[in-house]
Amino acid sequence: MKKPELLVTPTSVAHIDELAEAGADAVIIGEQRYGLRLTGEFSRHDVAAAVKAAHRRGMNVYVAMNAIFHNDKVDELGDYVAFLADVGADAIVFGDPAVLLTVRETAPHMKLHWSTETTATNWYACNYWGRKGAKRAVLARELNMDAILEIKAHAEVEIEVQVHGAMCMYQSKRSLIGSYFEYQGKVMEVERKKYEKGMFLYDKERDNKYPIFEDENGTHIMSPNDVCIIDELGDMVEAGIDSFKIDGILHQPRYITEVTKLYRRAIDLCADDRERYEREKEELLAAVEALQPPHRRIDTGFFFKETIY
Repeated sequence: MKKPELLVTPTSVAHIDELAEAGADAVIIGEQRYGLRLTGEFSRHDVAAAVKAAHRRGMNVYVAMNAIFHNDKVDELGDYVAFLADVGADAIVFGDPAVLLTVRETAPHMKLHWSTETTATNWYACNYWGRKGAKRAVLARELNMDAILEIKAHAEVEIEVQVHGAMCMYQSKRSLIGSYFEYQGKVMEVERKKYEKGMFLYDKERDNKYPIFEDENGTHIMSPNDVCIIDELGDMVEAGIDSFKIDGILHQPRYITEVTKLYRRAIDLCADDRERYEREKEELLAAVEALQPPHRRIDTGFFFKETIY
């Protein structure tokens, strides 16, 4: 049975070797200027070194250019795409059509992965961007399992699904954290915590703490929990989903490495010995739970939510 690619987000060039040992097949990297919500910041020098390190270990390297680009940045996209082609990146992850047009002009051989976070919700859209040049579609995190399997059954491109980690709940190009401080003392408030360098949007009613941060791309609010479906991979493996992503944002390198090891075990068992996977999957889930920081619980995200039309 075909095994999905295990795609992981490293924190640094040095971390790539650890992830290779842990069983990762590919990594996604980039720099804040062009990519959204990256686990680590990779300068051009780092990207070149990461490509060499990953290729030495037989891993693919995908570079994030999935930010929304205003006119002030469009003119510099060609130079960055040419750089990525020169160092041998395996694909560019994009959402803004400006990147697609730039790749056509600058490096038409470069593979493209379509990733708009929220609009990859049906197979027609995935195939549309496939006809425009994308080789892969990164599905929206709000889809349930039935929708994912339906999309894969009709997709003419590779399909990537996030199976572990935090999900972005909201992004604004504006800097909003200052405004949140004005509303302290109400139901939703920005709260600093010693155990996290960033800040949290705190919902007293649900007792949820939503990580919130600002960077060059604006304000980002993340999910209060990490999605984890290490014990529910069977249907997607059988359906032939092409790539499983572990997003390590908000976590330390050791955590990402250990979770990668567990998913490597789960994927191999699920593809090679389904009965054994069924026997061991609860132990794998318990092992993930044991790794979770006290303030980060796990849940199944939207995978088993009912779709309401």
